[in-house]
Amino acid sequence: MNRHISLIGAPTDIGAGARGASMGPEALRVAGIQATLESHGLEVLDRGNLSGPPNPWLPPVDGYRHLAEVVAWNRAVHDAMHAELALGRLPILLGGDHCLGLGSISAVARHCRETGKKLRVLWLDAHADFNTSVLTPSGNIHGMPVACLCGHGPQELIEIGGVVPAISAKVVRQIGIRSVDAGEKRFVHEMGLEVFDMRYIDEMGMRHTMELALATLDANTHLHVSFDVDFLDPDIAPGVGTTVPGGPTYREAQLCMEMIADTGRLASLDVMELNPALDVRNKTALLAVDLIESLFGKSTLMRK
Repeated sequence: MNRHISLIGAPTDIGAGARGASMGPEALRVAGIQATLESHGLEVLDRGNLSGPPNPWLPPVDGYRHLAEVVAWNRAVHDAMHAELALGRLPILLGGDHCLGLGSISAVARHCRETGKKLRVLWLDAHADFNTSVLTPSGNIHGMPVACLCGHGPQELIEIGGVVPAISAKVVRQIGIRSVDAGEKRFVHEMGLEVFDMRYIDEMGMRHTMELALATLDANTHLHVSFDVDFLDPDIAPGVGTTVPGGPTYREAQLCMEMIADTGRLASLDVMELNPALDVRNKTALLAVDLIESLFGKSTLMRK
């Protein structure tokens, strides 16, 4: 795994339905993300925060809330992530709401095209985020990034990475899904997205789930993890705007992260939707940092 890490803050809740994810990057810093990663011998540069337009908090226009502002933020994220990858570093995007996954993953996909690598995206989330303006009543774009990445969305958003669609649905594995709108569910099936929902995890276990999600990774695969903190059960991670009961436990989440770390292929990461305004004494940020530490090789195992 790449030992040169760059932290990039994206302090905005522009795509969300609740305010507060804009404070996520600072909460992760307060929770000690840099020192924690450095304790594993990693070289960590904090690039500070990106800047972009403020959140005007307006109702949707033509099915999208804050489209111009979402485009501006995602362009900034795309450029910053792509620049770090071009330097041979492993970027960690500190969100911010999950609409920013569009800018992040489109940059990763562009980097993969430029370097001839295959891409695998693990989308750890309670939600499929595969809505369109026709399917969602709220118009909140944090419910749309996967659809946009697969080419279904407003022109200004789907073309940010330079190629439409930025990715094929076939490169995505969604894990922990438990809240999907009816129309969105039909669309996910039509597009052939591979989804390991909570029913699957309950029946088959996290180990089997992750074995399938990580299958066929090879030395030429760039593994991107987009970690929405609402993936976790709200009992252990209350600091998110869209809690859905019945998520992975602490132990299941640890196993998920450790199995990703075991591949040695992690090459970029998003940490999204942390909302300190809804948290309890920064506990969700501390848990997120704990799990990120496991992604980078902290193991709970005694065996050699």
